[in-house]
Amino acid sequence: MAKLSTPICNFGENAHDFKLKGTDNNIWSLDKCKGNKGLLVMFICNHCPFVKVILDKLVVETDVLAMKGIGVVAINPNDYISFPDDSFDNMQKISKNYGFGFPYLLDDQQEVAKKYGSVCTPDFFGYNSDLELQYRGRFDDRGMESSNNPNQSDLFKAMFLISRTGKGPTTQTPSIGCSIKWRE
Repeated sequence: MAKLSTPICNFGENAHDFKLKGTDNNIWSLDKCKGNKGLLVMFICNHCPFVKVILDKLVVETDVLAMKGIGVVAINPNDYISFPDDSFDNMQKISKNYGFGFPYLLDDQQEVAKKYGSVCTPDFFGYNSDLELQYRGRFDDRGMESSNNPNQSDLFKAMFLISRTGKGPTTQTPSIGCSIKWRE
């Protein structure tokens, strides 16, 4: 497992469109996912320990963000042939087991992850209502450690700020996670 961190936020960069199949067997696009106050695009996968430790809290906080007008979508960019835990069938199981309230999409050709410049899982891209990038940071400070910290995550605070002001925090801590498993 290669541990990577995300680059700094390129404020104002526009979100990239996509058309990807979700675990609900529907095709999802950028337009279908966005909320009236913004959009959170998350690159996650099933097997990464950095993702696994945040899933419970992530689901709760993204449900609240959706109520605040923030659309949420998760995209799995990993090579599921070399990493079968990241298969579409397993995505459906994870989505159901954790009660995802957001679409979980498969980036089968890995083109969307490349367009966004995603480097690891988890990798978070927070956009305002004009779909301009305002957050490229971590979920919280736990790394791979389980934590029952009742405080809101860095991600939640940033997206809530974006929903109210259209701007993200000026200080952001990069996300750390497993490298994306690119096809050869």
